Amino acid sequence: MRRPLLLLAALLLLVTACTSARDDAGPDDGRPSARWQPKPGLAWQWQLSGRLDPSVDVPVYDIDGFDHPAATVADLHARGRKVICYLSTGAWEDFRPDASKFPASLLGEGNGWQGERWLDIRRTDLLGPLMAERLDMCRAKGFDAVEPDNMDGYRNRTGFPLTAADQLRYNRLIAGLAHDRGLSVGLKNDLDQIPELLPDFDFAVNEQCAQYDECDLLTPFVKAGKAVFHVEYELDTPAFCPRARTLGLSSMRKEYDLGVWRKPC
Repeated sequence: MRRPLLLLAALLLLVTACTSARDDAGPDDGRPSARWQPKPGLAWQWQLSGRLDPSVDVPVYDIDGFDHPAATVADLHARGRKVICYLSTGAWEDFRPDASKFPASLLGEGNGWQGERWLDIRRTDLLGPLMAERLDMCRAKGFDAVEPDNMDGYRNRTGFPLTAADQLRYNRLIAGLAHDRGLSVGLKNDLDQIPELLPDFDFAVNEQCAQYDECDLLTPFVKAGKAVFHVEYELDTPAFCPRARTLGLSSMRKEYDLGVWRKPC
C-alpha cells in the first residue's frame, strides 16, 4: 500500500528538480539579462528637442522617453546604439500625458523652466507608484537606461524643506525602481552626493562642471569604471576638452535647447 505513495513522492521530487534547474538557467529563461554598464569615454548624443536625427555616429543616444515610440528605440538599436530614456523625476511638467495624476500637494515652486514645478520628494508614498509607471514605459519601449532629471531639489528653492537625507532616499528609490526593471540609471548632477550614491548608479550625466570648476567631483565614477556623460553650453571646446579627456569624461558642447547640434571633444 505504501509503494504508490513512494512512487508519487519520487515523481514530485523529479519535477521539482527539473523546475529548479530551469530557474538556474541562463539568459533564455525569460528573465531580464544583465543591465548595460556604460564605460568611461563613450561618445554620445543628447537630443531632447526637434526632429530626431538618428544618423549621428556615436554608440549612445539620450532621448526623451515620452516623445519617442518603441519603433524609434528599435531603429537606434538597429544602428548599433544604446538608448537612454530621459525623464524628469524631481519636477512636475504640465505638458506630460500623466500630469493630471500628480496631486496638487506634491507641486512646489517653479524650477526655471516653463510649465515645470519642483516635486515634494519626501512623499515617496505618492511619487513611487507614479515614477514606477514612467519607468515601466521606458522598459516597454525597449530603452537600455534612464536619465532621471531634477535630482538635486534639496539644493534649490523648491517650496519644501527638503534635506540632503530626503534627496538620498529619493534618488536611491529611483535607482532601485530602474534596476528592478533591468534598466541602467544615471545620476544627474547632484555632485555633492556622489560619494554616497556612487554604488547606486551606473553612470553620471552632468551639465557645466567645467564652467563651475566641478569636474574633479565626478572622478569617482570614472575610477569605478562608470561613464560620465558631460555637456557644456557656454564654454567652447578648447576651454574644457583637454581637461575632460584627462579625466575620462564623455564631453561635448551643446546648445541649451538640446537639439541636434553638437560639438564633441
